Amino acid sequence: MTHSDITSGYGEQTDLAREQEAKFIKALRRGDVVLFIVAAVIALDTIGSISTGGTQSLFWGVFMVVTFMIPFALIFAETGAAFPQEGGPYQWVKFAYGRPIAGVTSVLYWITNPIWLGGSLAFVAYEAFSSYVVELPSGSIGDWIFKLAFVWAAILLAVVSLKTGKIFVNVGAWAKLIVLLSLVGTTVIYGVKNGFQPFDSAGMVPTIAGFLAVAPVLVFSYVGFEAPNAASEEMMDPQRDTAPAIRRGSIIGMLAYLLPVLAILLVIPADKLTGVDGFMSAIEEVYSVYGGAASALLKITAVLFVYALVNQGSSWMIATDRIQAMAAADGTFFGGYFGEFNEKLGTPLRVNIMSGVMSSVFVIASNELVNGSAGSVFGVVLATATATLLVSYLTIVPAIIKLKRIYPDVHREYVVPGGHRGFNILGAIVFFYVVVGTVGSLFPGTLEGLFGIDYSFDDNWGVSRASFEVFTLGTLTVVILIGVAGYLGASGVRNGFVTDDNND
Repeated sequence: MTHSDITSGYGEQTDLAREQEAKFIKALRRGDVVLFIVAAVIALDTIGSISTGGTQSLFWGVFMVVTFMIPFALIFAETGAAFPQEGGPYQWVKFAYGRPIAGVTSVLYWITNPIWLGGSLAFVAYEAFSSYVVELPSGSIGDWIFKLAFVWAAILLAVVSLKTGKIFVNVGAWAKLIVLLSLVGTTVIYGVKNGFQPFDSAGMVPTIAGFLAVAPVLVFSYVGFEAPNAASEEMMDPQRDTAPAIRRGSIIGMLAYLLPVLAILLVIPADKLTGVDGFMSAIEEVYSVYGGAASALLKITAVLFVYALVNQGSSWMIATDRIQAMAAADGTFFGGYFGEFNEKLGTPLRVNIMSGVMSSVFVIASNELVNGSAGSVFGVVLATATATLLVSYLTIVPAIIKLKRIYPDVHREYVVPGGHRGFNILGAIVFFYVVVGTVGSLFPGTLEGLFGIDYSFDDNWGVSRASFEVFTLGTLTVVILIGVAGYLGASGVRNGFVTDDNND
């Protein structure tokens, strides 16, 4: 079955989308795709957060690797190899449900990342750099310069051609693995020399409260194996390379999450951990075994940690900016201006810049709104905005299940064990977790209330439940309205009319 056979139900590509295909440069080999997954999926900034739940989180981390991460990786490995069109998730939703739903989904999927880059990653990187490399007082000029430079470094790595950008992605992936291995390896040395923290095996007994507390962050951490498919037509052989790369990436991801969490819990008591600095605090503790060399090694590790975070942000920008640019080129995001890929670089420069501006706005807002009621409100908006990635999977996962049913004749280089039935079962399990993660992120305390578990909004968020839900629904509504407005504003592109055919 050909590409035109698949798209015929919802219209062929627009003229603008077809024009962009000539700008794609084949650059990603199988090994590059594996490292892209490592760079994007393994989130160093969430490992500390997972560890704060103690051994209960470790249990659910292992459980959800088996019941969520692996099924997620398998169904997206099959889909990515079967439908290797540039724009990945946007195309899959379009093939299943049409352009309007695909357009809104792409906005939800994309908008998370500039907000996450400027509102979260930049601050985690700043804490590590200021604490272990060069002290930059909070609110100082150095603070501002570091965070804004962090954002635009990530954007720059997304702007350069993928042939060049993949070098930085690969180096960043290895930097991330080196940091993780240094923690795990040094923890073994530390334990032999100084002894470990008593392991709370009783705390591993699973509870519903423990599951609901950690499920949203685990779901958020374990998704993203489909990210390289945003650049499918820039892979050397997407049909053959996608599935093996995702399978290998999932194995690395499993070890990269679980072993560091175990290492942190063996060194630092859970009640002394914080989500922001738990990871680097554990490294600082175990590095004491190196004596006089500890300080220098800690600085080197912190620099690698910061670079890995830059690379993490840029990897997601490479993926999500391409998805949004393809959505624009295909007539679902305003007048086509953002659908142009740069002629020389082969990258979506205009969307890259838009993402950089949005990230910078959130850096400014985060720096200014840090205290009092304004800080609480901003925290809610930030949490909601970053949760939009999970909301997007509420359409992406059903879409790929539908594609399995309506296009049975599409060649699938890799098939999930159990064939059609196995795919549906794994898809249903993944969708269940996505629903739990989404509800837990957007409406915390709701599921706890169903099971009679106490949950204090004031203690966790600094606002009441009613206020939280107003801001939650308000933020989500704004994002969806942007998607709807984008679709309505792109009718000219869908009719084949290109509003701006100039190259950047």
